[in-house]
Amino acid sequence: MKLDDIKKLHQKKYRQSLGHFLVEGEHLVLELEKAAASNPHWKRAQLFVTSAYEDWRSPWPKQVISDRQMAQLADTKTPQGILAVVPLPTAASPHSVNGEKAVYLHEVQDPGNLGTILRTLAWFGGMRCLLSPGSVDPYNPKVVRSSMGAIFHVPIETDISLDALGQRYPNIACLDIGGDSLTQPGFQGHDCYLFGNEARGVPTAALTKLNAHRYTIPGAATIESLNLASAVNMATYELNRK
Repeated sequence: MKLDDIKKLHQKKYRQSLGHFLVEGEHLVLELEKAAASNPHWKRAQLFVTSAYEDWRSPWPKQVISDRQMAQLADTKTPQGILAVVPLPTAASPHSVNGEKAVYLHEVQDPGNLGTILRTLAWFGGMRCLLSPGSVDPYNPKVVRSSMGAIFHVPIETDISLDALGQRYPNIACLDIGGDSLTQPGFQGHDCYLFGNEARGVPTAALTKLNAHRYTIPGAATIESLNLASAVNMATYELNRK
């Protein structure tokens, strides 16, 4: 891929049209290499490095570029000097593997929230991430960085509507104010766990149509709500607690 095209990968429309995304920094490149050992898709990357990393041993084709060129390609203000250009993965199969559960995020907007959620799902394993239309692009450079490599290990589906969700999962739980405590045994028995937009949540009519069972994380109620990523973290921990 030409350097001029790589610059464009900071924007979603070009990631989609060119079919690639950026993986920046030593830690993420190492995580990508680990993922490539078990998933052939990640073996198709191309590496760009400055002279500081020209001795980096890589399974991919490597091109040495100047510090100035790296600054133009990188999304960070002070790039480390190493980045990979990676083909976008094909959409995850809609067929869940045995025992797998889904986390559905409705119009999640914050890249840091999504990256943190992916880290949680990768940590516990056995979960996929479904994103509604209008959600942040999971291959946004900020999402990729905040996922700390989890994006290479979690099945992700995008543009899944609430209507399609109801057709796929007959037993949906939703985190909402005023529901049952998620510490109740029934919380672990659902197929899909629905979380709303950071500010607006999920439309009440949609929850009613989905017949979603509402759960709440017990707290002191001194503030209105929890951060989205924190809520997903707590719920996922509860799902895995024996």
